[in-house]
Amino acid sequence: MSSSVKLLDPAFQGAGQKPGIEIWRIENFQPVPLPMSNYGEFYMGDSYIVLQTAPGKGGSNLYDIHFWIGKDTSQDEALAAAIKTVELDAVLGGRAVQHRELQGHESDKFLSYFKPCIIPLEGGIASGFKKPEEEEFETRLYVCRGKRVVKLKQVPFARSSLNHDDVFILDTRNKIYQFNGVNSNIQERAKALEVVQFLKEKYHDGTCSVAIVEDGELYTRSNSGEFWVLLGGFAPLNKKATAEDDVIPETTSTKLYSITDGEMKPVEGELSKGLLGNNKCYLLDCGAEVFVWVGRATQVEDRKAASRVAEDFVTGENRAKIARITRVIQGYENNSFKSKFDSWPEGSTAPGGEEIKGKGKGKVAAFLKQQGVGVKGTIKSVQVVEEVPALLEDGGKMEVWYINDGAKLPLPEADFGKFYSGDCYIVLYSYHSGERKEDYFLCCWIGKDSIEEDQKTAYQLATKISNSYKGRPVQGRVFEGKEPPQFITLFQPMVVLKGGLSAGYKKSIADKGLTDETNKADRVALFRISGTSTHNNKVLQVDAVATSLNSAECFLLKSGSSIYLWHGNQRTRKQEQLAAKVAAFLEPGVSLKRAREGKESNAFWLALGGKKSYTSEIESSETIRDPHLFTFSLNKKGKFEVEEVYNFSQDDLLTEDILILDTRAEVFVWVGQCVDVKEKENVFKIGQEYIDRASSLYGLSPKVPLYKVTEGNEPCFFTTFFSWDPNRATVHGNSYQKKLALLFGPSQVEEMEAMLPKQEKTTGNQGAPTQRASALAALTSAFNKSSSKSPPPEKSTANQGGPTQRASALAALTNAFKSATRKSSTLERTPSNQSGSTQRAAALAALAASFNPSAETKTSAPKPVRSNPGGSQRAAAIAALSAVLTAEKKKQSPDVSPSISTSSTPAVTSPPTDADSSEVNPSEADDSVGVAKTNKEDLSEANPSGADGSQEVAKTNKED
Repeated sequence: MSSSVKLLDPAFQGAGQKPGIEIWRIENFQPVPLPMSNYGEFYMGDSYIVLQTAPGKGGSNLYDIHFWIGKDTSQDEALAAAIKTVELDAVLGGRAVQHRELQGHESDKFLSYFKPCIIPLEGGIASGFKKPEEEEFETRLYVCRGKRVVKLKQVPFARSSLNHDDVFILDTRNKIYQFNGVNSNIQERAKALEVVQFLKEKYHDGTCSVAIVEDGELYTRSNSGEFWVLLGGFAPLNKKATAEDDVIPETTSTKLYSITDGEMKPVEGELSKGLLGNNKCYLLDCGAEVFVWVGRATQVEDRKAASRVAEDFVTGENRAKIARITRVIQGYENNSFKSKFDSWPEGSTAPGGEEIKGKGKGKVAAFLKQQGVGVKGTIKSVQVVEEVPALLEDGGKMEVWYINDGAKLPLPEADFGKFYSGDCYIVLYSYHSGERKEDYFLCCWIGKDSIEEDQKTAYQLATKISNSYKGRPVQGRVFEGKEPPQFITLFQPMVVLKGGLSAGYKKSIADKGLTDETNKADRVALFRISGTSTHNNKVLQVDAVATSLNSAECFLLKSGSSIYLWHGNQRTRKQEQLAAKVAAFLEPGVSLKRAREGKESNAFWLALGGKKSYTSEIESSETIRDPHLFTFSLNKKGKFEVEEVYNFSQDDLLTEDILILDTRAEVFVWVGQCVDVKEKENVFKIGQEYIDRASSLYGLSPKVPLYKVTEGNEPCFFTTFFSWDPNRATVHGNSYQKKLALLFGPSQVEEMEAMLPKQEKTTGNQGAPTQRASALAALTSAFNKSSSKSPPPEKSTANQGGPTQRASALAALTNAFKSATRKSSTLERTPSNQSGSTQRAAALAALAASFNPSAETKTSAPKPVRSNPGGSQRAAAIAALSAVLTAEKKKQSPDVSPSISTSSTPAVTSPPTDADSSEVNPSEADDSVGVAKTNKEDLSEANPSGADGSQEVAKTNKED
């Protein structure tokens, strides 16, 4: 063992040998392995090193090293984490991607290792911090952000920490509360439910209760009342405040700099791989993330200088506490780095899938040797053999059409499996998947010589078929030569023939002066038999010449009335059996003439135009699937961009989204049930945009199979890339409702929906205004009872009347507000809608606050009080309420969707009509007028604008 290896930190011994994560905490400036039971817990006063090992191609491993810096860690400790990260990288072969992670600004990849979230804890071990001692349970308030990866942040346990825009979790000894801000995203609400369940299992042994509290919900409900009591009472919430660690760097145009002698120089021109020289280091500034690219021919000092330059750069840009720094080595760039360039032509690749030249490997090894480090995880030559993929159930019903003159014509069943290169086909396969209802596989097969008009017709007609089945079929597009296993297996055998039957194809070759090669009885035809299993054995017609032969395969030669079965010396028994089956398919009843390699007859060679040399090399048909899940968006310039969902699971398939699953062998576009109809129409366009982008960056084949998969109809060859739970796919509702049902049962969803308004029918739109009018009447009646200037003592029997009546009024008002607060079709609120929701919540809070002083039950006569303060407070409450209802009167009533979303945009209803007023108790209307008169003077003193509001209330109630 070399002296350098002896100096290797013992904590890193055996690191990176198997897939998964390993974590070390820096204690006294040395790495100490962290127990797995503590994974996900990060103390703010410490620094950590996290190693992620993933299997690559060819048996090698891929490495990502993250060093996490807590906001309270010392500078020396953070430096120690950075140095130890370099040491660990050297041990792993010098090819790991290094990430600097800052608390509160962690990368999605880092957070994906710890689902549903990491837990930031106060304290630390090193640099003067001590781990908190075991103590009584501490009530904590968290803000929870993120749709797929959660950033959980502890905030002060106070009502002032809440706002209308976020989701909060209050963790108490016996109950966990989730508070949903009225403007919060439903996908964040759904993710927060996972965190609630996680906290329940981790800190409460799964035994505590869970409660959901909706913003704007009054304390008349038990859970809401408990929640607000813990926070000191119900009151209007503050506007969302931006903290230092909430700041996100602005999206800036990507800029590239070269680093020479510790100095940065801008690199001009469009971003391309060719700008990067292997003897230099570069800095790529992307705003929230800064990349350091290290050429493989650079010296050690150059690499150290580049790291220092990056640190100085983010400090000078005032991004030291928010920007991530990622270092990549030439040949081992990650997809995130490549995606910043317009194109990334592939070079030779290392077995792990990374690009690197043969000489580069030697230089990396030489560099490590120069540092005196023993290299582990070196490149191995291990063949990866694909297992049998998930296939569709057999025994289904098959229908096949070919395209001709703008129409689809049915193919005779006897010809199922024959495909001409000049034609396009539509295949519909109906089958039963387990206990599920009937499923459908709908696919267009595109011949390599087919004309564009036939291709468009095939797509259009396939879409019509899909629509006729209400979009349930898995709809695919397959090009000749790229047929997936699921498609090949349907046809036993599958034969691809030269030529075509389409009139458009025949006209096209005639216009070009080409010979029609369509197979005819009097022509010589040679067929190559490839594959060894039902999912990959395909027959292809090739040029009928001796040079087309291969010693590793079997061939069929059709000449006149004779068919020869030629099998090479390296062929397999399965190929020989398949060849005989194909012969019977092409020419039923014709006897085979066998021709073994080296013992062919003269007639055999004569049919091929004479004996010539041919190859004996085995063509690799190996398929390695490497699945990656992406979201997509268009940037300000309209450029298609994707963002990877790391360590994805079924939970990441959110019903409001469209996602792209790229396995490198096929591309799926998954469409959620709640996606907008217009977006659903562009699914194949989205898929093609992704393929074009991935072809230029990752070398993805432009002809890769493309599928559209809808939520609830996922086929087995899609679900195989997930740990799939079929029960999850059958739950209805938006993301929040689905998660609520999965974690807490359907009864919780029913309880939530009970809190929401029932659907207002178009013919019964008067209900909501009437309900609001009744609420106002009940409210004013309650105020009248309690607004006397010298209230008499309340007897025990009558004492309940006031509080009970006020509680009823509050409940009625709450229900009235609920009827106009949500509209299910919208997921993200517009600013105007957000202000309406916030205004309603504030009005309810003001109302509740005005009731608080008089809501206590007293056993003795109350002390005399001045009427003006209480009246002013009540007047302000009515004014706030009136402002909301007045604003609603000015809006038109949109159509109400039958489904109710807990996070949708508040529905706006029309003002009361004459029909509405007939349903209101006249005495209630008189009471409301009385309140307006009683509080008129108070309104003018308390709130000038409120006077108009109270008059408006009186006017509205009088009409009602």
